[in-house]
Amino acid sequence: MKINKVEIFDIQCLERPQWHPVFVRITTDEGVTGVGEAGLAYDWGHSAAASMINEIVKAKVIGFDPFQTELLWQKMFREGFWALGGNAVFFAAMSAIDIALYFHKNTKINAKDIKAKALNMPLYQLLGGKVNQKLRTYASQLQFDWDVDTKKLVRPEDYATAAEKALKEGYDAVKVNPMFYDKDANTLYDLTKLFSHDLMKLVKARMKAIRNAVGNDVDIFLECHSLLGATSAIQVGREIAEEFNCAFMEEPVNYLNSALHDKIAPKIKVPLAAGERLYLRHGMRPYLENQTIDILQPDIGLCGGITEAKKICDYADLYDVQIQAHVCGGPVATAVSLHLETAISNFYIHEHHTYATKKWNRELCIQDYQPQNGFMYAPELAGIGIDLNDDIVMQSRAFEIK
Repeated sequence: MKINKVEIFDIQCLERPQWHPVFVRITTDEGVTGVGEAGLAYDWGHSAAASMINEIVKAKVIGFDPFQTELLWQKMFREGFWALGGNAVFFAAMSAIDIALYFHKNTKINAKDIKAKALNMPLYQLLGGKVNQKLRTYASQLQFDWDVDTKKLVRPEDYATAAEKALKEGYDAVKVNPMFYDKDANTLYDLTKLFSHDLMKLVKARMKAIRNAVGNDVDIFLECHSLLGATSAIQVGREIAEEFNCAFMEEPVNYLNSALHDKIAPKIKVPLAAGERLYLRHGMRPYLENQTIDILQPDIGLCGGITEAKKICDYADLYDVQIQAHVCGGPVATAVSLHLETAISNFYIHEHHTYATKKWNRELCIQDYQPQNGFMYAPELAGIGIDLNDDIVMQSRAFEIK
């Protein structure tokens, strides 16, 4: 079996112009197909990821045996010059290709063939079987509201209402960045300095409104988006995360210097979560060895794909670190994360981003995996169990390589 066609889709969502999931679909000479996704759906980088996938496919993928996942991963990593220096775009492209090799769909192969039996299994079976029957799930990013449309929330009472909406859908955990917008709805990208009295008062009011709305039995996760500095992170950790009994504080500081985590971890009593912008086991290493992350959040579309993500989870387990896959992408990202989290022993919770609930994202694939009363379940279809919706995605096909 050989790969003989690859299609790359740089999605243009008219309803959400800044949303650009990047999908890859691999087809073999025996009719087997697989889909993957690069983890750069938001902000800058999507077109670079699509182009990088195109270059790697031309150089390494066409003509390759799709069952040789480890070999292809090593060839992309070792023979790609920029991979050895660490590069988000390169690793996103590698990840998308790797994911696509694990979702197989074929009706032409004889059902008695050993490969056909593998092709008919859900991915979690190939990763070791079902460890977790169902996956507790949280509503992510309440600062954008929790409704059919997104908007900037400013007033504390609006944060409370958003949390109440999530609870009505069955969630018992929510995540919010109460620092993202100031009183005038301006986005605050630099929070490295100590908070002023007025800003701290506003942030506390928002958190208090949420806590009062959900009660003490619901987990609140504090999102920081790496916007804080070490000193302001300690300030926020003590005055916000600890005061409102947050279950974890996410991405408190940037990843460019792991010593920042060394500084803040002993001074904040709330567990720290991070990892969505770390790549491969190499990037996770200092945080695990120094024990400065409690919940690791690898993004399968960025950290090296399924091949590497499973290794990362096992590596984290050596340090009793739990896993919550970072999921902020298209439906393919959701599906593949469900399989990984189902198959690992150190699963903590599943992230369901507010974007994952929106029509302009859900329509990109045929299958639509959504929580049921606060829980998600791994797909039971073959492979990842998801198909691109050609009626939508073919409008954004950027490359076809044969």
